[in-house]
Amino acid sequence: MAPRRQALAVCIAGLVALATHAPAEEEKADSAVLIEWLLQDGRDLKGIPFSEVLAATTGKNILPVPPDAAWLRRLATVLDRTLAAMNNPAHPIHSVGRINEASRFIEDQLMAECNKEPGWSCGIPRTSAGEEQRSGYPDLRLVLEDQSVVFLDPKLFARGSKTSTLRTFYYEPKSTTSKVHDDARHLLVGVQHNGGEGGQIRFEEWDLVDVSKIKVQLKAEFQASNKDLYRNDTILLKSSPAKSP
Repeated sequence: MAPRRQALAVCIAGLVALATHAPAEEEKADSAVLIEWLLQDGRDLKGIPFSEVLAATTGKNILPVPPDAAWLRRLATVLDRTLAAMNNPAHPIHSVGRINEASRFIEDQLMAECNKEPGWSCGIPRTSAGEEQRSGYPDLRLVLEDQSVVFLDPKLFARGSKTSTLRTFYYEPKSTTSKVHDDARHLLVGVQHNGGEGGQIRFEEWDLVDVSKIKVQLKAEFQASNKDLYRNDTILLKSSPAKSP
């Protein structure tokens, strides 16, 4: 196995083990191995094909998308209808307070438009436990008339931000909440908006990205929430409540 693929396999195996409910002793051993590996120098975890990551974590393959597929042209028409519907001032997406809250509306509109196509069926992907789950990759599962599967993942981006280096795509491998159970084609649907210019949000154009060609990087980061920090067993001393003025 090539060194980089071996490194990827070791890291993913450690992350998946930590994400599952392993016995305490096994979890401690997995943590130690993963931390030791992360602390070593020379680890190259940039430019990893996302298809390799998904195959290692789910056992499923990302299939390349033939650019001349007839269903792809139908999907383009669906996306045109989706943007037209969302640009209607009466659409509920225009009542959201922040653009970050618009994603759910885009998913719902795209799902509705896909389901208008004869022979197509689009819905929320199910986890390994059989439950529909909104959060996490991917957002939508489209079944075409030949029963092949296409996963869709809509992403909003502001005009002029296509070259931004800020993280906009992420994937957290978890065995119990994985939503990918098919060898399938994966498409990222990039939707450009005007940032609310002129006081009205407008969705200007879309891009379809073949996820089989995306490369990702792993950022090793240890983190904790306030819930993790401020527990009864961690707090040593606590002040008295401040008196009212």
